[in-house]
Amino acid sequence: MSEQIQFSQSGSGASGGPRAGFWRRFVASFVDGIVIGVVNAILLGFLSDNAATALAVLIGLGYYTYFEGSTSGQTVGKKALGIRVLSLADGGQIGYGRAFIRYIGRIVSAIPIFLGYFWMLWDEEKQTWHDKFASSVVVPESDYPVSQWP
Repeated sequence: MSEQIQFSQSGSGASGGPRAGFWRRFVASFVDGIVIGVVNAILLGFLSDNAATALAVLIGLGYYTYFEGSTSGQTVGKKALGIRVLSLADGGQIGYGRAFIRYIGRIVSAIPIFLGYFWMLWDEEKQTWHDKFASSVVVPESDYPVSQWP
C-alpha cells in the first residue's frame, strides 16, 4: 500500500496502476441498469413513448454525470463492487464536465456492437472508448482511496 501512496503523491496520476477488470465493471453496470430501470419505471409509466425515451436518456445522463463526477467517482453499482472512476492524468476526480463527456462516450461505445465496451480487454490501460473520451480509468477502490487523491 505504501507504494500506492507514493504513486498517488508523485503527481504521475493513475497511469499504469491497478485497474478494475471486465467482469467487475460489467456487474457494476448491471446494478446501475437496475437502479436506472426502477427509476424509469416509476417516472416514465405515465408518459408517451417519445417523451419517455427522451426522459430516460436524461435520467441516465443525470445519474452517471452526478455520481461519476462526484468526489467518490462511484455510481451505486461501482460502490457495490468496490470500484471508482478517476482521472488518468492526476488520479483525482473527473468532475462533472468530464463525467458528462464520459456518458456521451458510453453511447458511442455501444453503437458498433458494444465494441467500445470490449475495447478494455486488449487496451493497455484497460480503458473503454468512453474512458478514453474523458481521460478516465476505472480502478479498484482499495487501491485508490479518496483520502489519497490530490
